[in-house]
Amino acid sequence: MPETLKRAVTTPLLFFFILGDVLGAGVYVLVGNIARESGGAVWLPLLAALVLAALTAGSYAELVTKYPRAGGSASYVTTAFGPAAGSFIGFCMLAAGVVSVAALARAFAGDYLRALVSVPALVVVVIFLVLLAALNIRGIKESLGANVVATVVELGGLLLIIGAGAWVMLRGDADLDRLTQVGTAEHGAVGAVLAGTVLAFYSFVGFETSVNLAEEVKDPRRSYPTALFGALLTAGVVYVLIGVVASACVPTGELAQSSGPLLEVVRVAGGIPDRLFSVIALIAVANGALLTGIMSSRLAYGMANDGLLPPVLGRVLAGRRTPWVAILATSSVSLILALTGEVDALAATLVLLLLLVFASVNAAVLVLRRGHGEPGHFRIPTIFPWLGSASCLFLFTRIDGEVWARGLVLLAFGAVLALVNVLHVRRTRRTARSSEASGRSRGRREASATPRDDR
Repeated sequence: MPETLKRAVTTPLLFFFILGDVLGAGVYVLVGNIARESGGAVWLPLLAALVLAALTAGSYAELVTKYPRAGGSASYVTTAFGPAAGSFIGFCMLAAGVVSVAALARAFAGDYLRALVSVPALVVVVIFLVLLAALNIRGIKESLGANVVATVVELGGLLLIIGAGAWVMLRGDADLDRLTQVGTAEHGAVGAVLAGTVLAFYSFVGFETSVNLAEEVKDPRRSYPTALFGALLTAGVVYVLIGVVASACVPTGELAQSSGPLLEVVRVAGGIPDRLFSVIALIAVANGALLTGIMSSRLAYGMANDGLLPPVLGRVLAGRRTPWVAILATSSVSLILALTGEVDALAATLVLLLLLVFASVNAAVLVLRRGHGEPGHFRIPTIFPWLGSASCLFLFTRIDGEVWARGLVLLAFGAVLALVNVLHVRRTRRTARSSEASGRSRGRREASATPRDDR
């Protein structure tokens, strides 16, 4: 009997895991990109993205409490549509995860770190990923304990920005009219909000990674809905407030051109050292990489146990009971991608990959309504998975053609992997049936060859 993972994750730890992953590092650069796409009312696309993300989060809340397994999205889709679909979706999640970790490793070695110390980027990347892998192998409780500290610092930094922006407003140096300015030279009001919503939606992804901790949560049925919706709502409120203060305090053109838009708010407010904010940003980047690395390794472990990846990835470290082979494998791929440096083009496909995952999960929750799972599991009203699917289809239409071109290469690789897995499953089943038939035939021959006692 294979070793199981240690159930050490409580509701507060899960809440901070989800909150830390959703807040992530993207918010520190995302506000400027949204302003460039939507205009001054940065808060509006952030609010729209929160609503769209909550629709799919409902499907995850139902499935993770119904089937609390580490495979997450891949496991749900396999249960609903078979191993081919599950393998494909699992690959999409893995691809998004390892590329994200690689991109965050490169980001950690970038401008924020150079503001503090001068170290060769490649050296930083190697040390950074080795330390993350070591912490992940050390144990889920230790990893999530570090995440709690990092998330508190990260959230504190964002609250610092909100406070600084409020101070600028109170002293009369903000322009509140910008909060209602929607539209750019390229887009009208509606098109601008939609374009900004696509970017803002990326800032809310991360909640889906938590389902891969299902086998390590003490009471998934009670913990997940509370932690998931609580963290998503907390992140949404923080994001909307960040959008309000950034837009009101910094002219839209400056905000759109800045690679550190929140630092612009700090400078307008005054009194906060730039170096302090650089440290906070680095903690945010490291925390995002840690949480995504945890997700990737648990996903690989779960897929291996489902027969969708080599079984060696399902090995668990004795004593620590962490999936050490899966951690080393996913960290190695991230290291290769980070060292090659060309991760920007792949990073742009993350939204595409995750939208495919979300659409499949929303479909799976509807199909699996006919099946039985854990008793008393959370159940989302049927309208929400349908709306979640519709939101994914809508966002697909807003993705640029260049991103589709890059993404199709990865998706083709995932399709080949799915085909290989289907052929493997069929071959295994044929072998099993053949062995069973051979055993029955041998049994009959042995029975007929046994001398009969006619006395």
